[in-house]
Amino acid sequence: MQQWIARDKAVNWHPYSQMKTSNHIPIVRGEGSYIFDGDGKGYLDMICSWWVTLHGHAHPYIATKVFEQLNTLEQVIFAGFTHEPAVVLSERLLALLPANQEKVFYTDNGSTAVEVALKMCIQQSYQRGNRKSKIVAFRNGYHGDTFGAMSVSARGQWTAPFADMLFDVLFIDAPTPENLEASIAVLRDHADEIACFIYEPLVQGAGGMLMHRPEDLSVLLRACRQLGIPMIQDEVFVGFGRSGTLFAADQLTEMPDIMCFSKGLTGGTMPMGITTCTEAIYQSFYDDDKRKALFHGHSFTASPIACAASLASLDLLLRPETRASIKRIVNSQAQFARQLQDYPKAKHVRQMGTILAFDWEVEDGNGYFSDIQQRLSTFFMERGVLLRPLGNVVYILPPYCATTEQLQETYEVVVEALASDQL
Repeated sequence: MQQWIARDKAVNWHPYSQMKTSNHIPIVRGEGSYIFDGDGKGYLDMICSWWVTLHGHAHPYIATKVFEQLNTLEQVIFAGFTHEPAVVLSERLLALLPANQEKVFYTDNGSTAVEVALKMCIQQSYQRGNRKSKIVAFRNGYHGDTFGAMSVSARGQWTAPFADMLFDVLFIDAPTPENLEASIAVLRDHADEIACFIYEPLVQGAGGMLMHRPEDLSVLLRACRQLGIPMIQDEVFVGFGRSGTLFAADQLTEMPDIMCFSKGLTGGTMPMGITTCTEAIYQSFYDDDKRKALFHGHSFTASPIACAASLASLDLLLRPETRASIKRIVNSQAQFARQLQDYPKAKHVRQMGTILAFDWEVEDGNGYFSDIQQRLSTFFMERGVLLRPLGNVVYILPPYCATTEQLQETYEVVVEALASDQL
């Protein structure tokens, strides 16, 4: 295994990694809730490999459907052509989304799904002759690493080198009963210049698994609707069951104008992004004038094999046994959340659906850059559990195939860490 670590370091540059001080474990296969390294050691993947692997690794049903598609049509340009997997996936997905979602635009990942959403809103106002340039977003948000997505995400160490290149954003706090009035006042004061409001519903994932109530978000969205501010709901993370419902939208009383999806879309099999929108937004681009088209595209737009993987993942997601498993995981996480209240190091314990998180009390107060992150990651991995804290925020995000025994094993390792005098 050391040979592969050395060969990897000689040629590869890994994401979110300080390459001078990090090594990367060679993984040779996955099965269900487990990944296995070059020495054959298994690790329970309790973060779904960056939140994507809904149904576990190497799922045979998804693999079969992808194989069948590879032997039928692997790729075709989506400009001037279409194909059955893209049509069927759009039909099936729209049938599950809020009733106002009418059209699907395909991209490659979550960041590009967000880029498309922002471009839709900005170009729409431009083509209506009422150009609006401001975007509203939540503080502590994360929408991706491309420039548009980075602009509407939290500003900090990640964005500092590009600060003067990011566009104008009005940041407001994620909603609480105490701050709603102030946030709505900001929207009201700037409504004439706001192109859109983009937000992560219910859970701000990369911001530290920060959670807000659906009833508070619904009030904020209702204000946007009354003020004529288009709403972009970024469900890249929380979509496809993570929030406890099929989509976070199912817990809200207001429908967004645009929605973004990726991560669990293909069951973690391969990259894909989707941006959906209302008929009204679509009609802003529907014209005899070619210059009013949405000029955005990718070589692998609506990849037939990614569509096939998404359809297979959707099949699995809608099975009664999967819905029952999600409910079981939600209940198990809730029970462990109550248990965590007994440990002084575990602060601000919180849960939304299958997502459980808490803040590990640290003295350095460095948040994401706290050295507790590496110490905890190492502790968990040595015990065969893959957990990747966001700085001092520990979270558990199981695949839907995780058994009760696997969840219990994970909880025992977390408790062991909390009880340790060495951490």
